[in-house]
Amino acid sequence: MSTEVKVPSLPESVQDATLVTWHKKPGDPVRRDENLADLETDKVVLEVPAPVNGIMGAQLIAAGTTVTSGTVLALLEEGDAPAVAKPTMAAPVAATVSASAASSVKLGPAAKRVAEERHVDPASVAAGSDRVSKQQLEKALDAPKAAPAAPLTAVGERQARRVPMTRLRARIAQRLVDAQSTQALLTTFNEVDMHALMQARSTYKDAFEKQHQVRLGFMSFFIKAAVEALKRFPVINAYVDGGDILYHDYYDVGVAVSTDRGLIVPVLRDVDQMSFADVERSIANYAKKGREGTITLDDLSGGTFSITNGGVFGSLLSTPIVNSPQSAILGMHKIQERPVAVNGQVVIRPMMYLALTYDHRIIDGKEAVQFLVAMKEGLEDPTRLLLQV
Repeated sequence: MSTEVKVPSLPESVQDATLVTWHKKPGDPVRRDENLADLETDKVVLEVPAPVNGIMGAQLIAAGTTVTSGTVLALLEEGDAPAVAKPTMAAPVAATVSASAASSVKLGPAAKRVAEERHVDPASVAAGSDRVSKQQLEKALDAPKAAPAAPLTAVGERQARRVPMTRLRARIAQRLVDAQSTQALLTTFNEVDMHALMQARSTYKDAFEKQHQVRLGFMSFFIKAAVEALKRFPVINAYVDGGDILYHDYYDVGVAVSTDRGLIVPVLRDVDQMSFADVERSIANYAKKGREGTITLDDLSGGTFSITNGGVFGSLLSTPIVNSPQSAILGMHKIQERPVAVNGQVVIRPMMYLALTYDHRIIDGKEAVQFLVAMKEGLEDPTRLLLQV
């Protein structure tokens, strides 16, 4: 008896997806809930689970094809999969899973299944980490062997490669172009003396981590400072909706995260009701999901304001682009020691430039500048954030 393998139901905001990779070939044994293929949308990669145990039958859709909800991708022949002798495969990683590797590297259920079935040593993929995801193992197995360089037909001939954009990269590109073509974007700057904040973090980070089992970073301070500033200047937390301005009385802050597939912006919801520890846990969880490729569409949906931190890559100053339909985005940058005047004396202080890009159609320069000043005040005197003054 044959069972159809279909594209799972896609959310309303996603019209179609691209079949990126088949993980099984016709004739391969399949276990229920095993991932058969990857579907890439303009936001995330979705898995196609096997509905039953059986044997992979005809694959009706080729990799690279655009599909919609309910499209039949393949057929499964139901029944217990026969035992198949696994050949020894030359792979870019070790051929067996050792007991020591299993004890030293943490694996989730999906990653453990890949390691056992395809004889991968997780330790050889971990690269110093204590955890390896299924995606990391599959990427190592599927990595092409280095091919000899193509001979040049003429001395000095230059080579070029054409690589199609992924759906995510294409969607990012389109959203950025749309934002610049539909909004009147302007950027204003200020700088923050990070001395007091860095001292506070240094003093309490160990106690904080011991109490809450999560590290105390700088992002929670910036998110909390942003929320207090948004409360004072609500238009920065608003959208343009046709001929109206849609104000939000809640604070869902998107935090840009860089992944192998591109930039994604998971959303921390109702941040005004979260503690510093809640914020840090949420950020750490999203970072982990981003690395493992398990970010969901719900994680990326919505958001009333965004923050991006180019400083982690060494950026000293930039003009971020608004994440449409939002009206503003805050850019954080590298902390750099610089000479500044404090109480009439020149001292060396750790300074950071802040940039606010905003839609000038509804946000005036005065409001943008005052927003950054409010953030500066909260960050340079962190006690204000706790007292909400």
